[in-house]
Amino acid sequence: MTAPETPAPTTDADPDILRERALAALTTARARTALLTTAVEEPDLTAQHSPLMSPLVWDLAHIGNQEELWLLRNVAGREAMRPEIDGLYDAFEHPRAERPSLPLLPPEEARRYLAEVRGRALDVLESVDFHGTRLTDAGFAFGMIAQHEQQHDETMLITHQLRKGHAVLSAPDPEPVPLYTGPSEVLVPGGEFVMGTSTEPWALDNERPAHRRIVPAFHIDTTPVTNGAYQAFIEDGGYDDERWWTAEGWDHIRAHGIHAPLFWRRDGRQWLRRRFGVTEVVPADEPVLHVCWYEADAYARWAGRRLPTEAEWEKAARHDPVTGRSARYPWGDADPGPEQANLGQRHLRPAPAGSYPAGESPLGVRQLIGDVWEWTSSDFLPYPGFTAFPYKEYSEVFFGPEYKVLRGGAFAVDPVACRGTFRNWDYPIRRQIFSGFRTARDASPEVV
Repeated sequence: MTAPETPAPTTDADPDILRERALAALTTARARTALLTTAVEEPDLTAQHSPLMSPLVWDLAHIGNQEELWLLRNVAGREAMRPEIDGLYDAFEHPRAERPSLPLLPPEEARRYLAEVRGRALDVLESVDFHGTRLTDAGFAFGMIAQHEQQHDETMLITHQLRKGHAVLSAPDPEPVPLYTGPSEVLVPGGEFVMGTSTEPWALDNERPAHRRIVPAFHIDTTPVTNGAYQAFIEDGGYDDERWWTAEGWDHIRAHGIHAPLFWRRDGRQWLRRRFGVTEVVPADEPVLHVCWYEADAYARWAGRRLPTEAEWEKAARHDPVTGRSARYPWGDADPGPEQANLGQRHLRPAPAGSYPAGESPLGVRQLIGDVWEWTSSDFLPYPGFTAFPYKEYSEVFFGPEYKVLRGGAFAVDPVACRGTFRNWDYPIRRQIFSGFRTARDASPEVV
């Protein structure tokens, strides 16, 4: 019998501990929001740098509007502060391409609104009953809002990458590491494991509930696919060979003239990339970044492999074959630290493949958390027993074959919005996101 998932350490925490945790998560998110929106001048805040993205000033006020909606109105039962702006910042009411034409709050007014909402939300946090309702249990609403803000911070960082002009953001590079020379793949034994969670207090609805899955034995890459490996696919004519592509993928890359990852260009015999306003030689040992699902799938076919399923990815990341338990993270149950994963915009790039040995899984798979979001072969679908909470627009409206699942987070993801059960999803054509991948293959039939 497979053992259950490890209970999250904060499930029955003291209210003071929950308050401190919520305050830290909200404060960390707001500091990052401030950094991303003060690094540029006002014209860059109000401009739309890509039709795929909102103006930065829209994200700014939207963050405040969601915080007001959930913490002030739903948790505290207060009247709306500015009900006339709700429609402007409803993500489902106005597509991103339309948002620059809306009467948005100017930057300074958006900042004042954001600050006023936060001041009132902290008052609510001081007196909230953490066991009063499902929304407040274990501080869920505060964790949800911290995750929401960090997700928009990641979106704003994508906008910074798409923005033309000189560099305005800076961060130290990851620590250099020796070239990884370990095994290229790991065997994950077949059998049952517990997928998803019913104990993680701030897990979102699509991560729930915990349930048992049987996964046949398979091999998975020890590290994400690197730029150097991906260049071999390019040089072998991978973008010009229809054999490696799905019909939809082939049509897409031909229609859009795609011949390399987004932000890459060839300069003589070498490849260059643009990264947050800086042009540099593509580093061969870093995980490849800014590839869509079609590109990841084509590379895997070219390499004689495939993308892992979502269940395979999670088993490789969480399952401990010795105890039979599913841990919160590959390294165990402790929250991520800088020695275990590249998260939180601490760096503005992935770390070299093979980094963070302290963060590897019990089977020896590395960098499953942080560095790059990893495409899987799976469609975004609900788990057995799924229940939408607290609103169906977070997950339920996206379920279906139109979206593919990504796992693991990226350097742009904060730890509060990244765990072994966290699920991301996007259209298979998306390349502006911080996406990479690793590959897998079936194990031999005699392997159990």
